[in-house]
Amino acid sequence: MKRQNYSNEFKVQVSKEAFEVGNKAGVARRYEIGPNLLHRWIRQYQEGHFDDVDPSAIPNRQVGEVAKENDRLKQLLGEKDLEIAILRDLVKKKNPHLLKRLK
Repeated sequence: MKRQNYSNEFKVQVSKEAFEVGNKAGVARRYEIGPNLLHRWIRQYQEGHFDDVDPSAIPNRQVGEVAKENDRLKQLLGEKDLEIAILRDLVKKKNPHLLKRLK
């Protein structure tokens, strides 16, 4: 099996994505590389081994996209909290003996 060489730009892009997403194993699967290799790239990136990379060559996520995603996730969290509150109220009304277990 032939060993594959990756460019520094690719290494930085994948390292940044793994850092932003927080799921290193998922990013490694997406790019079909080993998780240990990705961990090594992230460590090298943090130590500054990829300083020769032009930052404009690396595509960054737009601030607007991140803000939209953040708003969507806040809305989902609010809906889940409301759903949990409604279900707790139903349990209290129908089965008061289960109230002790909820606390």
